[in-house]
Amino acid sequence: MKQYYVYIMTNNSRTLYAGVTDDLIRRVYEHKNKLIKGFTRKYNITRLVYYEVTGDAKEAIQREKQIKGWLRKKKIALIEAANPEWRDLSEEWYEK
Repeated sequence: MKQYYVYIMTNNSRTLYAGVTDDLIRRVYEHKNKLIKGFTRKYNITRLVYYEVTGDAKEAIQREKQIKGWLRKKKIALIEAANPEWRDLSEEWYEK
């Protein structure tokens, strides 16, 4: 079964970026290595701090839109409920 991911990434200033993908490892790698022009490259968004998994693409897109519509305070509460230290959840995914 195919999986879809809704994720939140950040930088040292805790600027937040929410996205959706069907390949979280590849997508986070692209953000970390600034392979795609846009917000994450401009603001050096390189730390994965939250993600959810679903088997339904439409559900993932709907959830991403929901999270993007939230106030910053609510997004922070979501992150801190699962990852209170704001660890980079992808820190061990790639070779150094």
